[in-house]
Amino acid sequence: MRIVEKDGLIVSFKDKIVINHIHEKPFACLVDWDLRYKSNHGNFKVKEKTKDSIPLIEYKILLSQKNSVKVRFFNDDISLDVSISVKGDILSLEFDSLKKGAWRFCLPSNGAEGVFGGGEQYRKLNLKGEKVVNFVSEHITVKPIVQKTLFSFVKYKEKEHSDIQTYSPMTSFVFDKLFAVRFDTDGYAVSDFTNEDFYFSFEELPRKMSFVAENTFSKIGERFAQIIPNRQYLPDWCYDGMILGVQGGIQRAKEKAFSMMQKGAKICGIWCQDWSGKKITAVGSQVYWNWQADENTYPNLKENIKELKEKGVRFLAYINPYLIADGKMYEYCKDKGYLIKNKKGGVYHIKSTTFSAGMMDLTNPDMVKYLKDTIIKENMLDLGVDGYMADFGEYLPLDCVLYNGDPKKMHNLWPLLWAKINREALEEAGRTDAFFFTRSGYNGVEEYTPIMWNGDQHTDFSMDYGLPCIIPASFNLGFSGLNVVHSDIGGFISFRKLARDEELFIRWLEINTFSPLMRTHETIRPAHNVQYDTPGVVEHTVKLSSLHAKLKPYIKECMRKANMGQMIIMPDFYPYNDFKRHKDLYSYFFGEDIFVCAAIQKGAFKRTVHIPDGEWIRFLTREKYKSGTYELEHPLGIPFAFYRADSSIGELLGGIYEK
Repeated sequence: MRIVEKDGLIVSFKDKIVINHIHEKPFACLVDWDLRYKSNHGNFKVKEKTKDSIPLIEYKILLSQKNSVKVRFFNDDISLDVSISVKGDILSLEFDSLKKGAWRFCLPSNGAEGVFGGGEQYRKLNLKGEKVVNFVSEHITVKPIVQKTLFSFVKYKEKEHSDIQTYSPMTSFVFDKLFAVRFDTDGYAVSDFTNEDFYFSFEELPRKMSFVAENTFSKIGERFAQIIPNRQYLPDWCYDGMILGVQGGIQRAKEKAFSMMQKGAKICGIWCQDWSGKKITAVGSQVYWNWQADENTYPNLKENIKELKEKGVRFLAYINPYLIADGKMYEYCKDKGYLIKNKKGGVYHIKSTTFSAGMMDLTNPDMVKYLKDTIIKENMLDLGVDGYMADFGEYLPLDCVLYNGDPKKMHNLWPLLWAKINREALEEAGRTDAFFFTRSGYNGVEEYTPIMWNGDQHTDFSMDYGLPCIIPASFNLGFSGLNVVHSDIGGFISFRKLARDEELFIRWLEINTFSPLMRTHETIRPAHNVQYDTPGVVEHTVKLSSLHAKLKPYIKECMRKANMGQMIIMPDFYPYNDFKRHKDLYSYFFGEDIFVCAAIQKGAFKRTVHIPDGEWIRFLTREKYKSGTYELEHPLGIPFAFYRADSSIGELLGGIYEK
C-alpha cells in the first residue's frame, strides 16, 4: 500500500489507484436518496431519486502504520472513518460513521474498459456503460411473454440490460485491468459504470470493501475465495451421465429412465419435481407446494427409490420456501405461527400465477427446525432422496412482518439464508452423497449452495430470456466468485406458441454437455414441448450423455479448481488475461482444455469459430484445427466443441460415436 498526499489523497495498492480523493471529486458523499419500491409476483423494481448530496471534501489521516492507515473524510460535522489495511494480497477498507443515510463512493477506473461480475447478469458480459442494480428479484416478467405470444403479430424487441432483473445480484466486480472490488453490504445498491470514474451507491453504509490486484484473472478468483470460501460441490454419482426431468408419477419416471438406459443413454438420476403432487393452473402444470410425497402418483416412494438406486439411478425431488394455502403443511405452520405475517397479523400470501401460498419465516427458529427435521430430513432424505431443487428465495416482500428482523434489510439476504438452511440440513444428516441446486443467491451464497442453475429461461433463442442468456450469466457469476452453475436443458417458460422444438432442445443439450451438471426440464407445459426421448432427439441424448459421462475425471478436476476460485465456464479471453482477445460472447472455455462455441441462433447450421492458440480436436469428428478463424458446418448433435490436442481428454473418449 502506498499513500501520497498531493492536492488530495491517493491510496494505491500493487500499482493500482484505489482512492484518488480531491476536492472536485471526493472519495465519499453522504446522499439523501429517495427509493420507491414496486413488486409484482416477486419482480422488484426500484425508482431512485437523489434529493441532496453532501461531498466529504476534507480528509485527515488519524493513524498511519506499516500496513494500515486510518483516514477521516469529513464536511463540517459529517464524517466517515475508513480503516485501510493490507492482509496478504488483499487490501481492506472498513467503513464507520455515526451518520445514517445513503452513501456514494467514487473509485478510479484505472483505465478499465471491461467490467465483469455483479452476480448473475444475463444480457451482457461487459458491464461498462451500464448501471448494475443490487437487489434480489424474480428474473421473469409477464410482459415479454405476452409480447412474444399474444402480441406475436408485432416483432418482438429484445430487452436491454437495464430492463432485466436478476435472481442473484452480487456486489463483486472484476475489471479487465486485472483488479477487482467486493463490497460487504446487504441493502439496495447501484454500481454506475457510465462515467470515466466508477460510482458505487448504497442505501446504507457498507461494512467493508475489499480490493484485489493480480496478474491473472484466476488469481483474482483465488483472492475472492479467500474472502468468502467456495464450498460448491457435486456428489460423485452426478458425473455418471445426465439427470432426466420427469413428471407424471413414479411409474412413468421409472419407465422413462429405464427406456433411455436401454437405448444406451447414460442416466444417473431422475428429477421428479411433482413428487408432492400437481397444481394445474392457467399457465400449465405446477408443483403442489405441500412437501411430502403424493401417495396417488408417487406411492411406495421409498421402495421405488431403492429399486432405482440399485440400477444406478438416483431420485431427486423439489421444495421451495412456500406452502400452498389449501395444503396440510400450510395449516400446520399457520397454526404454529411459523409463516410470515402481514401488518394486520394474518398470514402474508404471495401469488404464484393463479394460486396463493404462505411463506416460511426463515427467521423463526421453530420454522427452521420444522423445515430441516420434517421436510428435508424426514420427508425427503429418509425416503432415499439424493438431490433436490431448492427453488425461489427472491420473493420476500418489503411490507411483511418477520419473527426477527427488518424485511427491507433481509430481502437480499433471504436467498442466502434459504441456501444456508438447506446446506445445514444435509450436513446435519451426514448426507455428503446428496445435494441441492438453487436459482437465487447473494453475496456469500457460494459457501452454501452446492450448485446454481440459471433460473427459468424462455423456450426460445431470444438473447434476453432464451438460450443465449445463460452464457453471459454464467460468466458473470464466475467473476463474482460463484463458479459452479448449470441450466435447464431446453428452458422452462412455455406459453402458447412459445415452445421448444427439436433444434432448440438439441442445441441446449450440446451446451450442457460441457457444463458441470447435465439436467433436463420438461417445462411448465410438458405435452407441448420436445423432450429428450422425442424420436428426432433421442439419438443425440444417448450420444451426448455418454460424452458427458466420459468426461467425469476432467469435470471433477474442474470442480476442484472451482473451490480454489477458478471459473469453470470462462469467456474466450480469460486464460490469456487480455480483454483485447475477446471475439465471441457465446464461446467459452470449459476448464482449461475444452473450448465450446455455442449455437445461439435458430436455423444457423454454419458458424464462425475463432479457435484459440494451439492445436485443437473437434469432439465426435476428430477433425484437427490450428489457431485461426473458420466458417464451419454445424449439424444438430455435433457440438462446436474442441479439446486440446496435447491434453489427456482424447484418452477418455473411447467408445464415443464418431461421425
